Amino acid sequence: MDAADFSAVLSEVRRFVRDRVVPLEAEIDEKDEMPADIREAAKKMGLFGFALPEEYGGLGLSMYEEAQLMFELGYTTPSLRSMFGTNNGIAGHVLMVGGTEEQKAHWLPRIASGDVLASFALTEPDAGSDPSTLTTKAYLDGDEWVINGAKRYITNAPLADVFMVFARTDPDAPRTRGISTFLVPAGTPGLTVAPKDHKMGQFGAWTADVFFDDVRVPASALVGGEDGLNRGFSTAMGCIAHGRVHISALMVGMAERLVDESVAYASTRKQSGKLIGSFQLVQGLIADSQTDYYAGRATVLEAARAFDAGTDTKIGPSCTKYFASEMVWRVADRAVQVHGGAGYMRGVAVERFYRDARLFRIYEGTSQIQQVIIAKALLGEAARG
Repeated sequence: MDAADFSAVLSEVRRFVRDRVVPLEAEIDEKDEMPADIREAAKKMGLFGFALPEEYGGLGLSMYEEAQLMFELGYTTPSLRSMFGTNNGIAGHVLMVGGTEEQKAHWLPRIASGDVLASFALTEPDAGSDPSTLTTKAYLDGDEWVINGAKRYITNAPLADVFMVFARTDPDAPRTRGISTFLVPAGTPGLTVAPKDHKMGQFGAWTADVFFDDVRVPASALVGGEDGLNRGFSTAMGCIAHGRVHISALMVGMAERLVDESVAYASTRKQSGKLIGSFQLVQGLIADSQTDYYAGRATVLEAARAFDAGTDTKIGPSCTKYFASEMVWRVADRAVQVHGGAGYMRGVAVERFYRDARLFRIYEGTSQIQQVIIAKALLGEAARG
């Protein structure tokens, strides 16, 4: 995107986040729902398709540009980003990476506009950190695929219009080579979405289990057509790598907000007749958080540059996701500490962000999985013992 145009986009999003969404954070958290007018505003701003190609109605942002946009979106409740994150990220990228031209033309413009909300149905009750062990199955019956299985913690499932479903299509193939991806519209007979999950945090972002009981879809629903058969795992991994940089930038935005909240509180709260910002131990907490934020921002931008260049699409995304998720958790913990007892009270921003931040060390691959990915990529055969 032209630099001037991109600067205008960032400015508009910053105003939207800080003027319209931040004042609604407590309400969103309490009601566990994103207001309809915020959703419509996000559609009009193009936020449902910022990472999708311009030819399909998206903004076509590079990973480096996307990271900067995520810094702005991360400044408020993560449920805002979650509303359109799967359209831009793991769900939309399934079609970008593996879809046929017909599938892209049919789905991507509607996904980019927000008229269609897409969900990424990969995780299962016994296949989370290692999705290659998934047990959802699909078999060809005439000119239809029949899908059976269950998915868990699927973001936006209660609202989704279409699911990108990963299922095992060759039970005899090695675990990572017998998986395919299917486009399954909501309302297809046999597809059931369970009630939304009641989570620790990130209220307003809905997840739920999804069940497939003899769900029939046409042969054309196979992502990538015949060429996509048994290539679903590699498609998923490509989408997840992009998602790890994307979500890392969101965490950096949250860290910035937490630092700002800590500075504001320490600059006004008094103890023993003095501002707590004058106490060196409080200063140390804030200095550590600012340093973490600074390092996280630099790490994400470097990973984004390498991702765009194609020079690092594996170690970099895992490194930045691992660092950023642990970083924002430290910053959130310090923010609560700076606030003291007030930081433990509902209705205080840092308490809410503390709950929200905990999930980042789990989804898009746990911190421990990132450690394994990084170490195996560096050690090669030596990692096998």
